[in-house]
Amino acid sequence: MATKKTETTNFKKYLKWFWGIVLGGFALLLLLFFIASVGGFGALPTFEELENPQTNLATEVISIDGETIGKYATENRTPIHFNELPHNLIKALVATEDERFYEHSGIDFKGLARAVAKLGAGGGASTITQQLAKNLFTKKASSNIFVRIAQKMKEWVVSVKLERQYTKQEIIAMYLNTQGFLFNASGIRSASRIYFGKEAKDLDLQESAIIVAMLKNPRQFNPHRKISKAKSKRRRNVVFAQMEKNGFVSEQEKDSLQKLPLKINYTPENHNEGYATYFRGHLQKVMRTWVKNNPKPNGEQYDIFRDGLKIFVTIDSRMQKYAEEAVNEHMSNLQSFFFKEQKKNKTAPFYDIEKEQIKGILDRAKKNSDRYKRLKRAGKSSKYINEVFKKKTKMKVFSYKGDLDTIMSPNDSIRYYKYFLRSGLLSIEPQTGHIKAWVGGVNYKHFKFDAVGQQKRQVGSTFKPFVYATAINQLRLSPCDQFPNVHYTIPKGKYGIPEEWMPDNSNDKYGGMLTLKEGLAGSINTMSARLIDMVSPQNVVRLAKSAGIESDIPANPSIALGAVELSLLEMVSAYSTFANSGLRVSPMIITRIEDKNGTVLEEFTPETQEVLSEEAAYVVIDLLKGVTQSGSGVRLRTPRTGYPKIVTGFPYYFDNEIAGKTGTTQNQSDGWFMGIVPNLATGVWAGGEDRATHFPGIGYGQGATMALPSWALFMQKCYADKSLKISKSKFAKPSNLSININCDEKDETENGNGEETKPKIDIKEDTDF
Repeated sequence: MATKKTETTNFKKYLKWFWGIVLGGFALLLLLFFIASVGGFGALPTFEELENPQTNLATEVISIDGETIGKYATENRTPIHFNELPHNLIKALVATEDERFYEHSGIDFKGLARAVAKLGAGGGASTITQQLAKNLFTKKASSNIFVRIAQKMKEWVVSVKLERQYTKQEIIAMYLNTQGFLFNASGIRSASRIYFGKEAKDLDLQESAIIVAMLKNPRQFNPHRKISKAKSKRRRNVVFAQMEKNGFVSEQEKDSLQKLPLKINYTPENHNEGYATYFRGHLQKVMRTWVKNNPKPNGEQYDIFRDGLKIFVTIDSRMQKYAEEAVNEHMSNLQSFFFKEQKKNKTAPFYDIEKEQIKGILDRAKKNSDRYKRLKRAGKSSKYINEVFKKKTKMKVFSYKGDLDTIMSPNDSIRYYKYFLRSGLLSIEPQTGHIKAWVGGVNYKHFKFDAVGQQKRQVGSTFKPFVYATAINQLRLSPCDQFPNVHYTIPKGKYGIPEEWMPDNSNDKYGGMLTLKEGLAGSINTMSARLIDMVSPQNVVRLAKSAGIESDIPANPSIALGAVELSLLEMVSAYSTFANSGLRVSPMIITRIEDKNGTVLEEFTPETQEVLSEEAAYVVIDLLKGVTQSGSGVRLRTPRTGYPKIVTGFPYYFDNEIAGKTGTTQNQSDGWFMGIVPNLATGVWAGGEDRATHFPGIGYGQGATMALPSWALFMQKCYADKSLKISKSKFAKPSNLSININCDEKDETENGNGEETKPKIDIKEDTDF
């Protein structure tokens, strides 16, 4: 009996101790909470900081059709509102992370009691609101238990304040916006785009569950890492189980969902990935200047990597996609032919230069490499650096089939990259100046130099239309006017030239009379020489400058054949003037800039200038149409076969009006094609990084083979997308056109012997320089 009494006494004693510890623990927690609330563990966020928490927000680049095509960020974070979150994501989040989210006011005391009683074995008691407080103000949990207790108390206090200040919906949105998901995915929007290639509002239930699964630990439960895929799937299935437990899905639905394979669509977002990479690189430079000239109201400078600006650009995401596809499709094909040619080249991939010159090219490339610059900054000697560049090492190198893992020396990799031909494409809407597509190269990660905005190369025969335009505008010449196809000499001293100038035709054929239209279609050099002498080089330069070319152009006769270095951006901008009735509209890349709150900081409008009369501009267009009707661009509209496979995508079957001009420079170093339809002007350049890298013959090395196919593929894709509304109409003809353009109504010309002659134009090789 005494034993039983003793046991009862002991039980009551232990019970008192247990409740004393539990209640004492809660009392201690309340005391610590009070101490934290009055700043005993350090300063708490102010009202203003709670209202505007400091988070790094990515600046978005938004296309004309409303798509985000890129970001500038230290953290790839773009906040979205609650109404942009799918219901299935919210249900999965609450069911898994905070079952009583809608019942508590920041602290879940029931969950806390469970965690204390089970010593954490049943899971933690951290609410969504507490996790938000941690994301916003704690950032990183301390490994020191005493410091972590202080952090936890502050998080409790902040949680209560957040619950008073924000709605439950706002708290969920803020939490998902501040959460990190690895692989440059900061916030729910970036995570949705990177892991699934879609906006958050479009996530399905399986995708939402994967996102929620990552909240526990984005590395340990990451669906992209091979090592964590199995864990990610198991954690995803826990989310489905929690949703069933909380009545969001039925048991049958849960069982079906758990059987689904783990499926993602990994779409990385960084400066080297995605669409319009070269354009974004150019835009970043433009924005650096803009922020210097447009400070915040408080005088501080905007930070495009942290301040969450929205830059609305003229690029059309669909056209950009088609342009990149076209360039890569053609250049990968062209490259295969170039590789075959190099098997016969003892100095591959260079031609026409000596060994010392090759060494100079490779040495310059080495000194421009990131590896060389890093070693120099580290203070390494030239001898040490040279040894590093000779040593074989593991590396990834570019190929059109994807990056290749290989072992080679840095010196070998430099020469390897010299084998690759480069290309650029730019497309402008002439009426607005809006740049619609900008492809600066075949791969931004491996080839950073921008062939649109940075590079200047000889333009060859693509410059000839400016000579013809000057003659038409100044002398009112007609496309039907005829001139003898004979050598034309400009004497020594005229226009300051040191020697007489008498260019040959590229096909070495002369005789008879040619119309202006035939002269441009056949890219006849004797015609261009005659015309530039008729109007003077100075007047040609003046017109080209007013059309939008900003680079220096020497006022000498040789520019008639394209002996001038210009950028693709300048050329397409200037050609747009012909399509816009002689009115130049300066090219635009930005329409407006907003701050993170949607306040418009600046709106942009283009500058305009009349360059040619409407009549003269239309006549130039008519001349350029001849290039695609009977000249070097005729393959655009002929269904006949017979061109080699190097002409990607042929036959093209275009039956609409196209004004165009090919260009090829000496030794086939540069290939150009400029093509215009009524509401789109597009130019393409292709060639080696160095002028010594080129095809050995004109068959593969001309503009009609190197550049024109990219233009054709791009336009095919644009025409197939009816939503773009790219015109197939005829060019608008002035109502009062007084210059005769109908050359078919004229009689055959006669030569000096009174015999009828036909134009002697040989375009078999599409030679045009």
